[in-house]
Amino acid sequence: MQAHVTTMPAPALSSAATKKTNIRWVVVAVLFVITAINYADRATISLAGPEIAKDLNFNAITMGYIFSAFGWAYVIAQLPGGWLLDRFGSKLVYALSIFFWSLFTLLVGAVGFFTGLTAVIVLFSLRFLVGASEAPSFPANSRIVAAWFPANERGTAAAIFNSAQYAATVVFAPLMGWLIHSFGWHWVFAVMGVLGMLFVLVWNKLIYDPKDHPLANAAEVTYIEQGGGLVSMDQPKDDGSKKEGPDLKYISQLLRNRMLAGIYLAQYCINALTYFFITWFPVYLVKEKHMTILKAGFVAAIPAICGFVGGVLGGMISDAMLKRGYSLSVARKTPIVTGMLLSMTMVACNYVSAESAVIFFMALAFFGKGIGALGWAVNSDTAPKQIAGLSGAVLNTCGNLSSITTPIAIGYIIESTGSFNGALVYVGAHAFVAIVCYLFVVGKIQRVTLK
Repeated sequence: MQAHVTTMPAPALSSAATKKTNIRWVVVAVLFVITAINYADRATISLAGPEIAKDLNFNAITMGYIFSAFGWAYVIAQLPGGWLLDRFGSKLVYALSIFFWSLFTLLVGAVGFFTGLTAVIVLFSLRFLVGASEAPSFPANSRIVAAWFPANERGTAAAIFNSAQYAATVVFAPLMGWLIHSFGWHWVFAVMGVLGMLFVLVWNKLIYDPKDHPLANAAEVTYIEQGGGLVSMDQPKDDGSKKEGPDLKYISQLLRNRMLAGIYLAQYCINALTYFFITWFPVYLVKEKHMTILKAGFVAAIPAICGFVGGVLGGMISDAMLKRGYSLSVARKTPIVTGMLLSMTMVACNYVSAESAVIFFMALAFFGKGIGALGWAVNSDTAPKQIAGLSGAVLNTCGNLSSITTPIAIGYIIESTGSFNGALVYVGAHAFVAIVCYLFVVGKIQRVTLK
């Protein structure tokens, strides 16, 4: 397959030109907030997990499968979600996504009315529907960033929305811990569900395509477009007709590309760290370190703060390297490899007993994970222009296979060994494989041109 780089530095506008607006940063702020809500809704089940297991008599293996329910649907729905984004545009599809994942989150709170196998089926089904509804979210984030940002700001923009996964824990884990402690686990799902549905109103008010946004002037659109932003992605064709859905045959070209295959495998490994954190980490604090749920909610926020700082820092470092003349490959790979090396330090928690030491190593590991989580910036750099949504969906499909395997594998490890030691080694090994992928498989990072 032939490939070439099409990114370029964003040009400076002349002093005589109209001063450009900066609405693209408002857009990425909206992406940050909705992604924080997105991840909080994913994590509701982990913080409520110990109480749900106790109330409904679920063992670790059952909880592992319930934790994975989100992932099964999230993966299955990626390609349809990406197709819908390319066919109908980001604004409409994302708005419907937010509404329905929030509705199904709200309904999870009613699972307590069921018992036994019925409770397992209902809970699994609702979490499955949450996953299906959230499927377009990250491809849409990447798609919106590709449309709204020039190449030399794209790493920072993608890092901002990606770092929201940590902000979700910082803001919502203490809140959810308090709700569970004070009112019961059902209320977590009710509060988060209502919050998401209300945010649809904000979304519809502030999100538009670059050329259609009422607050973005022509100078900003020109700046984005000349810097490599795909500002016409969701515009009608020249003849005024509507866009057709992308050709799914392009998927085989993506999967046969060595660079993309390495990126996809690395994303799977990086996401294994994410899904340990949003599924089993609170349980680890409660079961292995004997913390109360309330304390675990606050303690979980500490590594999350470090992950948030690392996430923003990783994007800023990458973009700064680009502006100083480093190649796109070096600028993206350096933070990724460094971050994954730091993430491997979580294994040290197996050899310390003090709570402060455990928190330190987990914080360091998730700081590193944040720095290295540039997969979505890389996707914005490499996605073919014709199928930006579908390309992001393929990345997210491969990456989120770990949302299925990680919770289940850890459940079996805990049930068979009686501790989390093997689980931490399992997760840390994924960081090592991600390093190998970017150093020895990916090669030069560049935009793919379809045949």
